[in-house]
Amino acid sequence: MQALTKSALEKLSRAHLLVVGDVMLDRYWFGEVSRISPEAPVPVVKVERLEERPGGAANVARNIVALGAKCSLLSVVGADDAGHALQRLLAESGIVAGLHVDAGIDTTVKLRVIGRQQQLLRIDFETTPSHEVLRAKLEDFQRRLPDCDAVVLSDYGKGGLTHIETMIRLARAAQKPVLVDPKGDDFSRYAGATIITPNRSEFQAVAGRWKNEAELVEKARRLRDELHLDALLVTRSEEGMSLFTADETLHESAVAREVFDVSGAGDTVIATLAALLAADASWPEAVRVANVAAGIVVGKLGTATVTRAELLSGITPLIPDA
Repeated sequence: MQALTKSALEKLSRAHLLVVGDVMLDRYWFGEVSRISPEAPVPVVKVERLEERPGGAANVARNIVALGAKCSLLSVVGADDAGHALQRLLAESGIVAGLHVDAGIDTTVKLRVIGRQQQLLRIDFETTPSHEVLRAKLEDFQRRLPDCDAVVLSDYGKGGLTHIETMIRLARAAQKPVLVDPKGDDFSRYAGATIITPNRSEFQAVAGRWKNEAELVEKARRLRDELHLDALLVTRSEEGMSLFTADETLHESAVAREVFDVSGAGDTVIATLAALLAADASWPEAVRVANVAAGIVVGKLGTATVTRAELLSGITPLIPDA
């Protein structure tokens, strides 16, 4: 199994992924906290350093490229400084970005204030894109589809995937695997995808609570059948992740690491899963490596990536030679 997994990782440079979804600019203000404000019982942060990173679907794309695969990205940004910053950061990361500009919106921004290596506050700025820009993005999607090996649809609920049903239909008709990171309590719009990857709370909001593993398996089977999915992957934080297909249920226990920050972990999971599947890995291989990637990325601050070298180091002690 180890040899097979390493072989798939070595094929990543030949894989080409198309990522579509809601992009955002993650801004971080780092500073020292030494006193409480006299105006209100809140800490005063003396900002000493600023940092910007691609977030949302852009972070998925960044993770794919960090693994050594090729990636194209489609999304919408505003005609503002945040949109320009995203264009620059994506170009620096080697991502082929097709960011359609909507002058009537502001680029989605998540501003996090960090003091003593802890997140103290997050402020969000966002606007829903216009129909005309989204229609142009759909046409761009159709043009780029033949050149990719798999499609990732990263839904952050910001309005950038209004045409997701059409995208899934077009991609499956072109025999491209479609991986969806879902949002909200209505998964019907993801019907027909190859796989969706909800986290525990997202799955619970749709399928309801479960009392034991047997009940979880039944709820997952029912949802997978209702949505006509090839597979369903539920990420379960400290409980690891569980894959449900027509033939098997596979559980991967969480990799024992210190959890520093879970933001963006779902991006890393679906990016790794998609890249491995595009490199002809099996479901068990892809899930196992995605689980290792999740264990690595939660030990990093903010939206982060995992490299192929980190994955190779992570899987070596976990997978015995065949």
